[in-house]
Amino acid sequence: MAGTTREAMMGRADDEATDSFELPGVPDAFQRLWTPHRMAYVKGGQGQFKNKDECPFCVAPARPDEESLIVHRGETAYVVLNLFPYNPGHLLVCPYRHVPDYTDLTPAETAEFAELTQTAMRVLRKVANPSGFNLGMNQGDAGGAGVAAHLHQHVVPRWGGDGNFFPIIAQTKAITQTLDEVRKQVADAWPAR
Repeated sequence: MAGTTREAMMGRADDEATDSFELPGVPDAFQRLWTPHRMAYVKGGQGQFKNKDECPFCVAPARPDEESLIVHRGETAYVVLNLFPYNPGHLLVCPYRHVPDYTDLTPAETAEFAELTQTAMRVLRKVANPSGFNLGMNQGDAGGAGVAAHLHQHVVPRWGGDGNFFPIIAQTKAITQTLDEVRKQVADAWPAR
């Protein structure tokens, strides 16, 4: 549509500005990747899980690993796939206890939390060969925590070129594998105790 003026577009016949569903609109160069599954998170917003009964990180360990996307269970913490991954293999390390802050962990929990983070990185290197990682904990609503009431650490594998214009312009992220495929791959590669 380069070179087309707004006035020329407004003067078009209705059939030129109607899509195949016969709805009004002006066609553009964008393709749409529909992600309706994210609406549950978007509508709820930060702080939507106020207590242990609603907390997805407290409920997940009571369900089968495949259903909860858990890749490994430790003594005081576990590792689960992020339901809304930034990249394939985006893992979360979570304590079983419902605590909001890193300083709330006991020394034993802190040690296992760190050990599981290191193991997650090793496993992801083995199965997906990332070029790097982003590690982080968002603390509290103001810190950007999606589930502020339950501490969790992100382990995000990164590859050169994985950050394109989609997340910035279209607020869309293309994920190349299904969650169940990634969960099985990571769980199968997790070292035995």
